[in-house]
Amino acid sequence: FWLDRGVGGFRVDVAHALIKKTGLPDWGGRADGASSEGFPGEAAPMFGQAGIHDIYRSWRKILDEYDGDRVLCAEANVDPLDRLTDWVRPDEMHQAFNFAYLHHPWNAPELRRIIETSLTTFDQVGAPTTWVLSNHDVVRHVSRLGLKANELRLGDGIGPEDAQPDHVLGMARARAATLLMLALPGGVYLYQGEELGLPDHTLIPQEFRQDPTFHRTDGVRVGRDGSRVPLPWRADAPSFGFSSTGKSWLPQPDIWGAHSRDSQEHNPDSTLNMYRAALRLRREMDLGHGSLAWWPEHDAEGAVAFANGSILAVMNMGTEPVELPGFEILQESSPGAVEGTRLHPNRTVWMRIP
Repeated sequence: FWLDRGVGGFRVDVAHALIKKTGLPDWGGRADGASSEGFPGEAAPMFGQAGIHDIYRSWRKILDEYDGDRVLCAEANVDPLDRLTDWVRPDEMHQAFNFAYLHHPWNAPELRRIIETSLTTFDQVGAPTTWVLSNHDVVRHVSRLGLKANELRLGDGIGPEDAQPDHVLGMARARAATLLMLALPGGVYLYQGEELGLPDHTLIPQEFRQDPTFHRTDGVRVGRDGSRVPLPWRADAPSFGFSSTGKSWLPQPDIWGAHSRDSQEHNPDSTLNMYRAALRLRREMDLGHGSLAWWPEHDAEGAVAFANGSILAVMNMGTEPVELPGFEILQESSPGAVEGTRLHPNRTVWMRIP
C-alpha cells in the first residue's frame, strides 16, 4: 500500500519482538531484554527469535521489487552489538539504530571504543553503521549531557524532583557531540527538534503527564514526556506556533521561546544554523560514504580525533584545551571553540587536511 504511494521506506519499531519463543517460558531478567547478571539478553524469550529474520527477508524481497532506494530500518534494542548485525545482513534490513552510540557516556576512550566497534561489527555484514543521539524514548541529549551523571535508564526522564541539568554545559556538549557525529561515515539519524537545541521539558506538572510509564509506576519513573513536547516555531505565537488556540498535548516550557525556529533563523551562531552548515558540508564532502582513520597526534585521554577524507574532526571531552594543527577551520560546534591553535573543552572542530 505505502510503497505503491512512493514512500522511501519504513522504520520498524521494536523490530526484535515480532515472535516469542515457543511455549512462552518465564523470564526472570529485565523487562526491556537488556543483559543483567544471570540473564544474558540473547536468552530473552520475547526478543530476537530466529524466525524474525525470515519475516524481514520476505519484506526485503518486496522492497527490492520497487525502483529507487527503499529502506528498511530496524529499531532493535539488542545487545551485545554484534547481535544487532543479524538484522542488517545483505538480504534483510538496510540499517539499524545504533543504541550503543546513543547511550555513550561523556568519556573519550569509551566513545572511541564504541565508534571502532560499531564500524568493525557492521563492516562484517557489509552494512553501514548508523549514529543517533536522541529519540522519543530518551532524554534529549542537550539535557542528558548536562547531567553530572548522564547515564539514565532507558525510558526514564527527568522530573521536577530530580537534579536538573546544567543547560549551558549540556548545550555546549550537545553541539560538540552532534558535530562529531555528522563527520562520521555511515547513516546519521536526527530527532525532531534537536536542530533547535531543545532540552527536555524537565518540569512538566504531574497532571499533564501522559506516558504510561509514569502512571504504571505511580510517578516513580517520570517517563518520556519531556522529549515529546511540541516544537517551538514562532517565539511570539500561541503555543510557539504549534496551534492557533495556544494548546498542545503537552505543555511547552517558557524557555523554548528562545529556541524557536524564527528566533534562530537569521542568527549565524544559532544551533539551527550550525546543523545546516554541518549538513551542507557533510553532503558536499560525501562524509557518509567516507571512511575513518584515527588521528594519532590527538590520542590524548580527553580527545576524540579522526580523519574522514579531507576532514579532520576533533572533539575535546576533557577539561583542558587540546592543541590543534594549523589547518583551515571549516566548522566549529560553538562560536570561539578554537582560540589560536587550542580547542576548548566540550567543543568540536572540523578542519581541512592539506
